[in-house]
Amino acid sequence: MFIAFGVVAILVVGLMVIASTRPNDFRVERTARINASADRIFPHINDFHRWVSWSPYESLDPDMHKTMSGAPYGTGAIYEWEGNSKAGKGRMEILDSSLNHIGIKLDFEKPFKANNLAEFVLTPNGDGTDVTWATHGPQPFASKVMGVFVNMDNLIGRDFERGLQNLKSVAEHS
Repeated sequence: MFIAFGVVAILVVGLMVIASTRPNDFRVERTARINASADRIFPHINDFHRWVSWSPYESLDPDMHKTMSGAPYGTGAIYEWEGNSKAGKGRMEILDSSLNHIGIKLDFEKPFKANNLAEFVLTPNGDGTDVTWATHGPQPFASKVMGVFVNMDNLIGRDFERGLQNLKSVAEHS
């Protein structure tokens, strides 16, 4: 029994050491080229009411309760949601809104507390626009431990890739 306890203790200490070497901040971003001008893409991001047509998070809970307040779109627009365990509970507020950059304060309450920033950067590229969707923020120790087992860049990145493909479809066909 003493040996089993010793092995478990070594594994736990090893996990803590590995987790402690992880960065204090995280950043996940993906970029997609959309065959539309920034002024055709921008309204779909700048207006939370339009996110239902492209955001991969809108389909996590068909019964999700959503509240939009503040400005109707752009700086000061607020989107709050509460849903099942997949959707969680949180709030977004557009802090910065210009044709080439939208900055969003992103606060989660459930399934875990987190305060991050999200941003969309729209960069003209020939006849189209490169759209970069990123999120970044502090990475507390619990997130570092989880990161030993789950690659958050891949997990969140897949959602961003799907969302950007949805946005591409909506913007190119609007």
